[in-house]
Amino acid sequence: MAKKQKKNNGGTPATVALTAAGTPFTLHAYEHDPASPSYGEEAAEALGVSPDRVFKTLVADVDGELTVAVVPVAGQLDLKALASAVGGKRAAMADPAAAERTTGYVRGGISPLGQRKRLRTVLDSSASDHATVCISAGRRGLEVELSPADLAALTSAVVAPIGRA
Repeated sequence: MAKKQKKNNGGTPATVALTAAGTPFTLHAYEHDPASPSYGEEAAEALGVSPDRVFKTLVADVDGELTVAVVPVAGQLDLKALASAVGGKRAAMADPAAAERTTGYVRGGISPLGQRKRLRTVLDSSASDHATVCISAGRRGLEVELSPADLAALTSAVVAPIGRA
C-alpha cells in the first residue's frame, strides 16, 4: 500500500500518526451523505468493500474508564465481552459528548488513531481474518486502510472477540 496523506493541512491526526510511525496505509475519500443512517455502512458501500472489513470505532465506559472498541460495521459491540477483554465488570456506551471531547474527533469520524487522549483499545479478533481493514481516518468521508497487525500495534490494542453479528 502506498502512503498517502490528505492534501490540506498535513492530514488528520490519524494520518499524521500513521506517517510519523512509518506505517504503510492507503487513504480512501468519499462523499459523505449527512442523511446516511450508518456512517460505517455508508463507507463500505462507497468504497466497494465488504462491511466485515470496515471497522467502526466506538467509545464505551468500562468501570468508569473510557475504552475504545473497534468492531466491524456489519455487527454490533458486545459490551459484556468488551468489559471482560479489559478485566472490567460493566460496560456501557460512553456519552457522545465525552467521547468527542476525549478523542478530539466528531461522532462518525472517531478514529482509534491520533486521539487527543490515548484510550485503552480493544480490536475485535475478526480483524485478523483480513489482510487489511478500513477504519475512520478522523473525519466523515475519509477512511484509512491498513493491516490489522499494524492497527493493533499502533493502538496497543487487546485483540479479543468483542463483536457480534
